[in-house]
Amino acid sequence: MAALVPAFPDVSVCVAFSGGVDSVALLAALVEVRATHGRRMRLRAVHVHHGLHPNADRWSEHCAEIAARLRVPLRTVKVNVARGRGVSIEAAAREARYSALAKELARSEVLVTAHHEDDQFETVLLQLLRGAGVPGLAAMPEIAPFGAGWLVRPLLMQSRAQIEAWARSRGLAWVDDDTNANEQFDRNYLRQRVLPLIRARWPGAAAAAARSARHVAEAKRLLDALARADVERAAIGSALSVQRLRALDPPRRRNAVRFWIARAGHSLPDTRRLDEITQTLLNARPDANPQVDWNGSRVQRHADELTLQSVPRRAARSTAAGTSASAAGTERFSASARGRERAGAATVGADGATPNEWHWRERSRFELGDGRGILTIEPDPHGPVDLDALPAVLLVRGRAGGEALRPHPKRPTKTVKSLLQEARVPLAERDRLPLLFSGARLVAVADRWLDASVQPTASTRKRGRIRWQVAN
Repeated sequence: MAALVPAFPDVSVCVAFSGGVDSVALLAALVEVRATHGRRMRLRAVHVHHGLHPNADRWSEHCAEIAARLRVPLRTVKVNVARGRGVSIEAAAREARYSALAKELARSEVLVTAHHEDDQFETVLLQLLRGAGVPGLAAMPEIAPFGAGWLVRPLLMQSRAQIEAWARSRGLAWVDDDTNANEQFDRNYLRQRVLPLIRARWPGAAAAAARSARHVAEAKRLLDALARADVERAAIGSALSVQRLRALDPPRRRNAVRFWIARAGHSLPDTRRLDEITQTLLNARPDANPQVDWNGSRVQRHADELTLQSVPRRAARSTAAGTSASAAGTERFSASARGRERAGAATVGADGATPNEWHWRERSRFELGDGRGILTIEPDPHGPVDLDALPAVLLVRGRAGGEALRPHPKRPTKTVKSLLQEARVPLAERDRLPLLFSGARLVAVADRWLDASVQPTASTRKRGRIRWQVAN
């Protein structure tokens, strides 16, 4: 038993339950851990119903039967898989699944998935064949922040064969997804055609690949630490100094720019566009204002500053050319926006509305309207807010893009977009999130994140809590 899953501490655990052999074995193993060790572990399961297979309803019923037999509460969540242009059905289903799981996860709850050593092997090979860099080759981490809690993969050191053998020894029943035999999908093709040949020659290949992924993940942490230091030295607010980036050698410069882009919550550019950013943009004339666009993101040169922003995909263009009419127009807009931000002007929101003032000491309740819920600030001796440090007048508005705060006193500033993506906050909820400002300074993102400037210290006398309540 102990060889299959570790003994979880006294926490709330939620199992991503598909009904296949891996997740059935994981759920049953956790039930045994809870019973054998007498732990107070709160255990439940969530099944995501994609609706893509004719047998999807039957699979959901099977999951309910197994969960009932194991005496584990089960919740089934139906999702609509929206397949965008150029997005595979696998990727769309995965995005819908993780979005649903993130939304279901309670604060500080641990989501466990049944990914195993063979899954990791397939992931490493697929990333290698796609020409991925260090982040991709690091594959799936064993533990990572997720939603309001954590994502843990306790079976990454176990093979598919070991898991299935354990499930058979317990007489467990599971469903087999016949789409796993469809070699149209890259992962299935690897599993059916390629991996048997590799294992015949190198029986320990999966374990070796998983070990390599751990080494790469360690290297990634070191590269991130170096990049974080380089970015902080080159930072001009949320922009980067062209002069300081030029002082770095090319590999280190690319590492810093990649980290800067990823930390802001944007997808990474391909190698060609990254080279345009780190070479062409940095070597352009200071008055040229060149830009590089990809997947709804834009890096642009403004004199000695490199800026990063989101742009509508239909308007995106990838060019490092100089002052075209559209580039000049973008510069006028960007310069104007930066000026307003630095001046602390109240110009936000997609609708251009002036933000609402909240004199919270006079009225502790603030109604957002339009179904966005209610904000309250209340005293709490154990609360995360220093009420004396919290400005008496707050400006409440929605997201406009580029907002950032420092969620930990000893850690760097992070953009709101980055925090939302790391936490996998559902898109629908992101649009409703109220932001609280003091002038141009972001103080809080609803009741999720607080700036370090209003967090309690050893000298704090009055503590409180911000609450955001939305009617279901």
